[in-house]
Amino acid sequence: MTTLTLFYTGLYYLAAIVLIGGVAYRIAEYSRTPAPLKIPTTPAPTTNAGVAMRMAREVVLFESLFKSNKWIWIFGWMFHIGLALVLVRHVRYFQEPMWFVIEFVQPYGKYASFAMVAGLLGLWARRFLVDRVRYISTPSDHLMLALLIGIGVSGMMMTFVSHTDIVALKAFALGLVTFDWHPVPTDGPLLVHLTLVALLMIIFPVSKLLHAPGIFFSPTRNQADNPRETRLVAPWAAAAERK
Repeated sequence: MTTLTLFYTGLYYLAAIVLIGGVAYRIAEYSRTPAPLKIPTTPAPTTNAGVAMRMAREVVLFESLFKSNKWIWIFGWMFHIGLALVLVRHVRYFQEPMWFVIEFVQPYGKYASFAMVAGLLGLWARRFLVDRVRYISTPSDHLMLALLIGIGVSGMMMTFVSHTDIVALKAFALGLVTFDWHPVPTDGPLLVHLTLVALLMIIFPVSKLLHAPGIFFSPTRNQADNPRETRLVAPWAAAAERK
């Protein structure tokens, strides 16, 4: 096994451990954080079924963002839908044989990368062109967008410009899962892509991208508007009442 293959094999095992462990830790933190008040953003549903429907609309359609800013909604939705199709397309590297659904998505995921990068560019331009957004933007915001764009562009380079050895790449990816390691292809765009993806996996648990699982723990979204029917008692308040 070459030094390059050893490096990327170790890098991806490290990145996977950090990603899974870090996200699991943060989710556990979210689940333990008390919500002392009923604070759903109104108008809010009054039943748990309504809350589930509202959460589904928020996750799939970005309902609140659509109501607040149509331009940001367009770019954000383009990025997230493009990213979802691209990720589903990448499942093929870890399957043999491929499921029909994954095979069906392949041509759509191939061109969804354009929507993904276009959405990211629109969101990044907003941080330069909108005064109030530029004022609150931090270097980490710009670096995260640059990292995501770099991942998208390097992936598009492999698909449309400098084709990589897909068979060798799939053997490498499957080998990581089955612990039957194979050499990593040495194409420049692929190595850049793999490095940036691993970097994203490592920093994901400490980045703002944690809004992905965090939205499900947001009390403004996951609470029903029923403070009169159901009294919410925080753990610390319940302990005080028992004394």
